[in-house]
Amino acid sequence: SNEMRGIQLLKENEEFIWISCQGGEDWHDFVQYCVARNWAGIENLSLIPGSVGAAPVQNIGAYGVELDEVFDRLQAVDLQTGDLVDFDKQACQFSYRNSIFKQAYKGRFFICSVVFKLKKQPEFRLDYGAIQRKLEERSEPLSIRLVSEVICEIREGKLPNPKRVGNCGSFFKNPVVSTEIAQGIQAKHPEMPSYAMPDNGVKIPAGWLIEQCGWKGKRFDDAGVYHKHALVLVNWGAANGDEI
Repeated sequence: SNEMRGIQLLKENEEFIWISCQGGEDWHDFVQYCVARNWAGIENLSLIPGSVGAAPVQNIGAYGVELDEVFDRLQAVDLQTGDLVDFDKQACQFSYRNSIFKQAYKGRFFICSVVFKLKKQPEFRLDYGAIQRKLEERSEPLSIRLVSEVICEIREGKLPNPKRVGNCGSFFKNPVVSTEIAQGIQAKHPEMPSYAMPDNGVKIPAGWLIEQCGWKGKRFDDAGVYHKHALVLVNWGAANGDEI
């Protein structure tokens, strides 16, 4: 496992702050570190399990925000040559839950540190999931700390704690389809949620699709789909990898 620790403020201007974080830092701890200092941009990514070094591999995202929006660059060791290599955003080839580290460079690089470009003035993303409703329940002024707390509350309400229930996290990718296909499904299922993508296409929540198939909460011995969230595969005890 990556034991590299440390967070360093590199530079700042009136609008942005550049912060370097070693790959072995816990992702949620890093988010909380930034939220406590009012550095904005990753508060919607609160409580995602894993390390900072793993975050770019998957281009992690949640509640309308993706890592690539706050990513500046990273440094990694080429495990074939031992060289230290810098990757800017373009070199990482980020896309939806994807990067060059999952594709052409799978298993080749060890990510040592990541530099993030965060905002001093927050631009809130609140139109995803139950965020707005939860915020209305809390009669507090809007802040990135409040958004982070609300997202933790939502996640804890529907995602199993991996320390208590073995799980694969939010396992499925939301399919992105053409507008025509989305409209065709919506004609038959007007209640279907959907999200227009900035680069065309429509994202349909995989959790909703799985639920329509009757698989939410389905269980085979100790392997199953979580009863509170259809995207999550869980191990209720003694299931092995093949069963999952």
